[in-house]
Amino acid sequence: MEFADKHIIHMDQDAFFVSVEIKKNSSLAGHPVIIGGMSDRGVVASCSYEARKFGVHSAMPSRMARQLCPHAIFVKGSMDEYSKYSHQITELLQEKVPLLEKASIDEHYIDMTGMDKFFGCMKFAHELRQSVMDQIGLPISFGLSVNKTVSKMATNECKPDGELQVEKLAVQSFLNPLSIKKIPGLGDSTFLKLSEMGVRKIHTLTQIPQDLMFKILGQNGLSLWQKANGIDNSPVVPYREQKSIGKQTTFDSDSMDIAGMKIILMDMITKLAFELRQKQKLTACITVTIRYANFETVTHQAKIPYTSLDTTLIAKAKELFDKLYTKRMLLRLVGVKLSHLVSGNEQIGLYGPSEKIYNLYQSMDRMRSRYGVDTIKLATVLPSKGETKKLYRRH
Repeated sequence: MEFADKHIIHMDQDAFFVSVEIKKNSSLAGHPVIIGGMSDRGVVASCSYEARKFGVHSAMPSRMARQLCPHAIFVKGSMDEYSKYSHQITELLQEKVPLLEKASIDEHYIDMTGMDKFFGCMKFAHELRQSVMDQIGLPISFGLSVNKTVSKMATNECKPDGELQVEKLAVQSFLNPLSIKKIPGLGDSTFLKLSEMGVRKIHTLTQIPQDLMFKILGQNGLSLWQKANGIDNSPVVPYREQKSIGKQTTFDSDSMDIAGMKIILMDMITKLAFELRQKQKLTACITVTIRYANFETVTHQAKIPYTSLDTTLIAKAKELFDKLYTKRMLLRLVGVKLSHLVSGNEQIGLYGPSEKIYNLYQSMDRMRSRYGVDTIKLATVLPSKGETKKLYRRH
């Protein structure tokens, strides 16, 4: 198999949330630590490697985690802190590398293709990792290989506190003995289906004809076959070009109905937050825009802890709107944009209200997915009669 002549580094923080807590409180080091809600309805957001030895893993109910590891130390955690350190790491890396992609709150891809002629990529990656540990004070591991898939799998094999290079000629020999569960993006149902066929190792998967994989699993089957064979042509997407999502409303007639505009703003955020959760994305920046009747347009943005929760975003949007609307003039437009998007899911239990309301969001999202985004709304975003209702014209 011929692989592309690329040099891709995948850097991943070791038990990121736990590492931040240990940095704040060194007495936690070496102990089984669980980050997340502590009530019976709580969920594990992250856990230390000591806790993982007992079978604890993220997204597990806290009650089950306590049963598996009764002596674990539970920490509620702070998404504000984790977001702060995530931004610091990204900024450090951006200063030092030619092409950076932020894949999630705690992992990055770096494309060093062509730079090996100036210095060794492995030496550079080692020094970069050391910079993060020295300047940020958090542990990190990396894999270096020919594409994003293999470099990520290399990182996963050398964590925690490791670094591993899989050179071009060694890719298949590195992949073959690994479990198919190690392939990024292979879910539980697919693993079960392939296991029932006797396919448990990557080497076995590579022997299945592509057309048969397509017949069994469709396009996902072809993607898995390519990953098993070390093929991944997906590019490293520059962090500065990460897409944003947004909505805006131009009113049929200019208005000063501030209460109505805030309701429209909340409604737009509710739909955007639903879109984030559907795409398994989080946002770390919100921008609110207003346009006066004289066409003067003003914006205000704020960095926020990574989230996809309506309540968090709505509260910040209202705050920004109040800062923006400083002139007693008619408005013709209001808009909101969510940016700095990364892959990830809301960490239940890291916000006060989320442990109680996230189940409600999930139920609402299921109804929206089945019957449409406007099927169900929060009561706070329903328009009242009269002038407020007139604003609901053009989106």
